[in-house]
Amino acid sequence: MSYKECVPFRRFTGGVGRCAQAKAWGTTQGRWPKKSAEFLLQLLKNAESNAEFKGLDCDHLVIEHIQVNRAPKMRRRTYRAHGRINAYMSSPCHIEVILAEKEQAIAKPTEEETKKKVSQKKLKKQKMMMRE
Repeated sequence: MSYKECVPFRRFTGGVGRCAQAKAWGTTQGRWPKKSAEFLLQLLKNAESNAEFKGLDCDHLVIEHIQVNRAPKMRRRTYRAHGRINAYMSSPCHIEVILAEKEQAIAKPTEEETKKKVSQKKLKKQKMMMRE
């Protein structure tokens, strides 16, 4: 897994660590959810296989719609000290993906080099050096 771009955490941020890559999204907290990404990749692979079976051209497939909904919680129990029992619930979800066949596949844009941001402190220091 290459940690090129993090997924920003905005809503459920309790216990989520901070990372510098989250600044691109205007937040400080972010992660790289490996397990979720693997599920999505499996789902996309399955959708591609279904499209191929239906006779569609896999090279021109585009994700038209993707949606994640909550599913009913599955209940289990965990045993605690002094003879107590607590709920131990999982939080599953329903993932909905709709692929469409487009005539022209949209090419991924090439990454253009952006200017590196320089802090105000560094700019002031450079101006001072220029005056001397």
